[in-house]
Amino acid sequence: MIAQQSSPVSRLRHLELLTLLGALQAFAPLSIDMYLPAMPVMEKVFHTSSAAVQFTLVTFLVGYALGQPLYGPITDRFGRKPPLYASLLVFIGASAACAISPSIYVMSFFRLLQAVGACGGAVMSRAMVSDLFPASELRRIFSMLVLVLGVSPVIAPLIGSYLLVWFDWRAAFIVQAAMGILCLVGMHFRLPESLAHDARRPLHLGVIRATYARLFKDRTFIGASVVCGFSSSGTFAYIASAPFVFITLYKVPTERFGWLFGSVAIGMVAAAQINGRMPRRIALWRVLRTANLVQLVAGLLLLASVVTGTGGMWGVYAGIFVYVSAQGFVFPNGSAIAMMRHGDIAGTASALLGTNQFLIAAIMTTFLGFIDNPALPMALVIAGSAVASTSLNFLTLGRKLETAPVVAA
Repeated sequence: MIAQQSSPVSRLRHLELLTLLGALQAFAPLSIDMYLPAMPVMEKVFHTSSAAVQFTLVTFLVGYALGQPLYGPITDRFGRKPPLYASLLVFIGASAACAISPSIYVMSFFRLLQAVGACGGAVMSRAMVSDLFPASELRRIFSMLVLVLGVSPVIAPLIGSYLLVWFDWRAAFIVQAAMGILCLVGMHFRLPESLAHDARRPLHLGVIRATYARLFKDRTFIGASVVCGFSSSGTFAYIASAPFVFITLYKVPTERFGWLFGSVAIGMVAAAQINGRMPRRIALWRVLRTANLVQLVAGLLLLASVVTGTGGMWGVYAGIFVYVSAQGFVFPNGSAIAMMRHGDIAGTASALLGTNQFLIAAIMTTFLGFIDNPALPMALVIAGSAVASTSLNFLTLGRKLETAPVVAA
């Protein structure tokens, strides 16, 4: 494991590692946020509905959720880097295929493949964090990853907006493929293999079954991952609806949408950095519970604003800003709680954590296309997600559970 280093060279290498690990986590927001400004245009180009365009996000979330369990046992058996090569190649190829898709249905298929490639980076990144850093440092490290991760929602829609103005909707996917190539090169030359040979687990069905059984028996792991999942589903509901709410409903110009969207992401990044600097004596579960309660209040106020029209666009923006900013506390603490007792099966634990998160998000975002007014289903899903995540927090997490011994396989 990496201890805190004081020399300039060590600090620089430390920063480089975090940047590369954060970049692997960033494929999901890059793949989602960069094409958001083009969604209304794609609706016209493909002569389809907004629900069909939003379905390309749903298939991405499904692929991202279901692909992760495949990587978990594989990365615990063969190490972190070999599966990472395969996942990045799939991501690059699928991104290029999205750019030449002849229909929205073909694109939905390639978006699913793109997600299967992208999720490998997230699984391996979280596993590498558990390999390289002690459990006491996980909250700080995950918070720092949110800083790198949070840059993507800030710059991706900005890039997507101007790519749409200068070129067309295909440019976003071409740029995603290029970024995948750059990450592949950086990973090959600068990212170490973090799993020791003597720590690798056999790839046998019985071992895999026992490993997942151990995780499902751990109430704290399941609780933290499901709380994170419902909390994230509210954020993804906003992401999927944002272009239709702000560009179509509130007539925000395409080139300004990226700035509006990015400002929300900045709130999440700032919250994550505050979280990373909090004293260690403040319990993870307490911070997570407070963040969930903040999201609950924000979600209900957002729904009230949409239903009554109070505050107009800025009333909607305020509720979204608070909800997404609180995500900067939810993700690092929820991930740390889930991962802190499963370092010996970090790859599988990381995979199941991501699966729960994105599968819940995929299910919740399917409700977005049922009502013509795009703001109302968004607000309903965000408020419902906040109610679910907060309720599950009180039911499954707490001081005694977080400090309980790990469940034996």
